[in-house]
Amino acid sequence: MRAHEAGALHADISNRGPAWLRAPEDVNALLPTLWPRSVTRGADGAVAVAGLSVRDIAAEFGTPVYVLDEADLRSRCRDFRAAFPTEDVFYAGKAFLCRAVVRIIAEEGLHLDVCTGGELATALSAGMPPERIGFHGNNKSVAELTRALDAGVGRIIVDSFTEIDRLTALARERGVRPRVLVRVTVGVEAHTHEFIATAHEDQKFGFSLAGGTAAAAAFKILDEGVLELRGLHSHIGSQIFDASGFEVSARRVLTLQSQIRDARGVELPELDLGGGFGIAYTTQDDPATPPDLAKRLRKIVDSECAAANLAVPHLSIEPGRAIVGPAVFTLYEVGTVKDLDGIRTYVSVDGGMSDNIRTALYDASYSATLASRASGAQPLLARVVGKHCESGDIVVKDEFLPADVQPGDLVAVPGTGAYCRSMASNYNHVPRPPVVAVRDGKARLIVRRETEEDLLALDVG
Repeated sequence: MRAHEAGALHADISNRGPAWLRAPEDVNALLPTLWPRSVTRGADGAVAVAGLSVRDIAAEFGTPVYVLDEADLRSRCRDFRAAFPTEDVFYAGKAFLCRAVVRIIAEEGLHLDVCTGGELATALSAGMPPERIGFHGNNKSVAELTRALDAGVGRIIVDSFTEIDRLTALARERGVRPRVLVRVTVGVEAHTHEFIATAHEDQKFGFSLAGGTAAAAAFKILDEGVLELRGLHSHIGSQIFDASGFEVSARRVLTLQSQIRDARGVELPELDLGGGFGIAYTTQDDPATPPDLAKRLRKIVDSECAAANLAVPHLSIEPGRAIVGPAVFTLYEVGTVKDLDGIRTYVSVDGGMSDNIRTALYDASYSATLASRASGAQPLLARVVGKHCESGDIVVKDEFLPADVQPGDLVAVPGTGAYCRSMASNYNHVPRPPVVAVRDGKARLIVRRETEEDLLALDVG
């Protein structure tokens, strides 16, 4: 089993003893990338974010609660912006989107990817400049495309011939010429879970490169002359650590770029290599930094363009998880502790698969820590589980917690900024948790907690 050592926040079962016994100044120096950068453990043993104790957060907002370190989120936006100064960085809104986050990424100079009408509505209501919005999706409705055109979004990533026909008809009606990219399925295996791998042939996204439909889509757009074809787009998956997949993807997409040039005399000016950059959920994960990603991707594109005798196109990327994922942790309260002698100990918290479905859906690994106090107890191998009527309701599969963990303790799970609140549900009629942003020792509510009244208001039977 794995013992995670997130600085002050995890059991260290080496000769140094449990991490929660070490002095705050010692453990803070060991803090890795699992947690927001302002997270510390204070002299009282409680975890604090941006100087605010989790005890105070729980007292004011209740649990479970998603805790966002605003300065950390802004810092990660700036890291990508600095690493890609001449490229466009599109924050992938599907990772987590609310109006406060839209405003933050806009203020930090990023663009925004949306993939539904609801995400587009959120972006526009928060004041995101429409020209900095890209619209994804494999089944955009006429209503969604109409809204995108009327709002003046900067680009639409087309995903099917049906969508090309829909968008062409709408553009003709309005006398506009929207900018589009063709999403290309490049057939790359990105070494990720099959549900989040998006570039192999047998899946719903994009136009097949091997089958010739990607080229046919590009030729159709160019020949009809209604839509402005700006470039090609590929996305090979999520939680990717190995850059070799991007190298193969870029080579194949730029080969198509050459074919379009040779057949129609047009060199497309843009190339989007997507996102999917991995983050650390446990200390065994080793994600690349934005400067390292920038160096690798530029080298790949420059090399492939030189080989194909193409001008280097304007590059864009789409990080979502890599920006918001590490900036958030989820805070729970322990309800029961059940020791199954000789098997394992189950630590049940007041949330679960309704606020983090990724463990059940993707077999994802997470870490956890006792957050409300220090403990001198020995490490105990535990499974952190939720309150739902489902045996698969697991938050953290295996983690070392102090043996005296008890009801009323607070447990924190890092790395929950991406695809946790955005995929949250009301399973078992459990209201979804709030999102609280903390900055300079002060907390503000940015997404309120759902109530039972909210649930009943939708039930009109």
